[in-house]
Amino acid sequence: MANIKSAIKRAKLSKAKNFENASAKSALKTSIKRFDEALASDPDRAEQALRNASRSLDKAASKGLIHKNKAARKKSRLAKRLTKVAQ
Repeated sequence: MANIKSAIKRAKLSKAKNFENASAKSALKTSIKRFDEALASDPDRAEQALRNASRSLDKAASKGLIHKNKAARKKSRLAKRLTKVAQ
């Protein structure tokens, strides 16, 4: 454990930020999972779910949770799956 006051503060901040990032990543995964469920059950609802998932991916990329290229790749793959089911 840290003894210096600034190190103690940094440890607290690090712990809080870690919790924040973990919950944001969890929300991202949930939005993608909701898209998967919508795609399986109702393709019309899947379009809205895709928009929500894309928005979540963009937010995560802008906050630095995931790399911007990873966000773009995931969005592309989700859209590709939607068009495949729509045909």
